[in-house]
Amino acid sequence: MPLTEKQKHLARDIDKYVKRTTRDGGDDQDLLVSMHAYMDTFKLLLDNSTRREMNELCQRYDGFYRFAILLEQLAEGIANGNLPVPQ
Repeated sequence: MPLTEKQKHLARDIDKYVKRTTRDGGDDQDLLVSMHAYMDTFKLLLDNSTRREMNELCQRYDGFYRFAILLEQLAEGIANGNLPVPQ
């Protein structure tokens, strides 16, 4: 099933945020500190997209992919005990 316009719009919002942050000199730490503003958007996409659709969004929008990878790394770090659970 092709991506919907809503899926593309939401992924583009995250993509623009990541690209804007890095263009302004931000790094992964800066993204992690400020990504909370886009967590609901990402969760909406995650809950309403198939794995294939999420993969397609990651291939299409490199900033979205970077956001997803950072979240994955954060979750892995918390799960394996290398990062404390945020309060």
